Amino acid sequence: MRSNGKLESNVTAYRLVLRVLGRREDWDAAEMMVREANGDSGCELNFQLFNTIIYACSKRGLVELGAKWFRMMLEHGVRPNVATFGMLMGLYQKGWNVKEAEFAFSQMRNSSIVCQSAYSAMITIYTRLSLYDKAEEIIGFMREDEVILNLENWLVMLNAYSQRGKLEEAEQVLVSMQEAGFSLNIVAYNTLITGYGKSSNMDAAQRVFLSIRQVGLEPDETTYRSMIEGWGRADNYMEAGWYYKELKQLGFKPNSSNLYTLITLQAKHGDEEGAFRTLDDMLKMRCQHSSILGIVLQAYERAGRIDKLPLILIGSFYQHVLNDQTSCSILVMAYVKSGLVDDAIKVLGSKKWKDSVFEDNLYHLLICSCKELSDLNNAVKIFSQMPNAENKPNLHIMCTMIDIYSVMGHFTEAETLYLKLKSSGVALDMIGFSIVVRMYVKAGSLKDACSVLQMVEKQKDIVPDIYLFCDMLRIYQKCNRQDKLADLYYRILKSGVTWNQEMYNCVINCCARALPVDELSEIFDRMLQHGFAPNTITFNVMLDVYGKAKLFKKVKKLFWMAKTRGLVDIISYNTIIAAYGQNKDFKNMSSTVREMQFNGFSVSLEAYNCMLDAYGKEGQMEEFRSVLQRMKESNCASDHYTYNIMINIYGERRWIDEVASVLTELKECGLGPDLCSYNTLIKAYGIAGMVEDAVGLIKEMRGNGIKPDKISYNNLITALRKNDKFLEAVKWSLWMKQMGM
Repeated sequence: MRSNGKLESNVTAYRLVLRVLGRREDWDAAEMMVREANGDSGCELNFQLFNTIIYACSKRGLVELGAKWFRMMLEHGVRPNVATFGMLMGLYQKGWNVKEAEFAFSQMRNSSIVCQSAYSAMITIYTRLSLYDKAEEIIGFMREDEVILNLENWLVMLNAYSQRGKLEEAEQVLVSMQEAGFSLNIVAYNTLITGYGKSSNMDAAQRVFLSIRQVGLEPDETTYRSMIEGWGRADNYMEAGWYYKELKQLGFKPNSSNLYTLITLQAKHGDEEGAFRTLDDMLKMRCQHSSILGIVLQAYERAGRIDKLPLILIGSFYQHVLNDQTSCSILVMAYVKSGLVDDAIKVLGSKKWKDSVFEDNLYHLLICSCKELSDLNNAVKIFSQMPNAENKPNLHIMCTMIDIYSVMGHFTEAETLYLKLKSSGVALDMIGFSIVVRMYVKAGSLKDACSVLQMVEKQKDIVPDIYLFCDMLRIYQKCNRQDKLADLYYRILKSGVTWNQEMYNCVINCCARALPVDELSEIFDRMLQHGFAPNTITFNVMLDVYGKAKLFKKVKKLFWMAKTRGLVDIISYNTIIAAYGQNKDFKNMSSTVREMQFNGFSVSLEAYNCMLDAYGKEGQMEEFRSVLQRMKESNCASDHYTYNIMINIYGERRWIDEVASVLTELKECGLGPDLCSYNTLIKAYGIAGMVEDAVGLIKEMRGNGIKPDKISYNNLITALRKNDKFLEAVKWSLWMKQMGM
């Protein structure tokens, strides 16, 4: 047409071309054609031109494209007509696009154009989106704009009021509709019934239902469906069941909502026979078996009567469940969640499908569900009923069960599963190793935990995550493996794992004795720089590290930081007191004790012991006695460490009478000497020249069930040598070598 010159100054020709392009959905070409028409001096763009394309968009449900062409129409200064707004609002209603609908509706009113279908569409959109105030606002606009209402306008008004629960206004609309000359409509009555049902006013809904025949109409399929839903909301099984029967007798079909409503009522009211019939209706309607099962399960779970399912799931439907993997897994999961493990096991034992991978995953899911519900005994029960796998055991199931047995304290069973995995050749992953390590830690078998960690270190393809690294640090700390802690720390640095707050706290707390003080200080500073908060234990560990390194400026700064964060406890004070005592800084030690009391803490036994040790070793016996007196006045009972300090201090000064007095007090208080007490006494007797008494202590130790250690014998040999008993000293030395000490 362009080559023949037929398009020139011919709006009709352009419309024909646009119609063809719209059918072909060639929107780019259509846009080019509009631009060409706009540039044609003899051709004026009009609403008919744009309506051609908007009609094509409306017919295909292309909401965004329709909105684009409408805006293009306005940009070109073309005034839309009634048909434009009718097509657009119908299109927006299909797509529930409230934003574009509001824009088009405002343009319509601004243009003083009245399109009845546009008002209906706007009300319908707002009602569907539960924007009832806006829907009523449009109803007000209809009156304000003096719209001559058609049947659709009346019906959408009726629906808007009914959905909101304004049934009096809805009834008035029905009356006004009749007064306006519109014949009675079953849709209007159905709308009212739905509204009353939604408001649980079934007396009114029943009244409307009975009035339908009185005005010469017949209830239709929707009427009965609405009555079933209404009585269902009202929890009236008898009435809902009656309307359901009527619906079927009249040849109508229930919808999915009716079926769910009915079976929910049957589950709640204990009508298993009725539920079986409803299930049969679902099958006759060719509903999917998995959907049916889901509906039935949901109904009986809500009613708390899932134990009644075996009475309903029988016959061909149950056979389908046994043959279908998905349906079978849905059912057994429901049984397990409700604690009906025996029923679940029965279904699994009767299933017809065979898929070992799917079956393993299902068993794992069931076991995990029991674990999440803290129903560990049933988890064990399910595991014990698993068919014996001829191939390799399932790693995930075995690891989960190891974890469950560990929680239950059944460590023998947990270890048996681990050894079975190990012997089967199944390679553990990182999670598996973590579970096994924690199992041994819970069982108190730190040696076995360390052996598992050694296996992890050999597995070059396994990079521990942050949680396993923390477990490794704690285990090596408990085993006092300082060498391992240092190596692990540098391995963590090389691994590139991102540190979190727990990792910083764990590294500092576990590696305090394994790393140089500068390295620990750098870790602590890095922790603060990253915005992580040290806990009280971390502060106390760093106080101890700085105190032992005699970095008292850092001690004061760190203590102030902990204090401002409210993380100072009695251990913090004990740690500082010990540090000052070991450094013989008695002034700061005493001031810390006073500050401790001022801040509401009682002087602890540990603090008293630190002061006793510090004053005693420096020979400040007046202060030493003063501390002992304060202990008595505060009713602070001594412990083994207190008595051992006293024995050591008195022994060093050869105050044997005082040593004997302490020993008597130690026995009278019910504690009795421990290994450290005996070692200190041997040393004291040696200093006092009481060699025979020192040798007698060895015999006494053995008699009291305390095995002498290397320190015991070294102290005895030293005592013998100091008192010129060289031959005896040699004998004890040879005996030590024979004992492998």
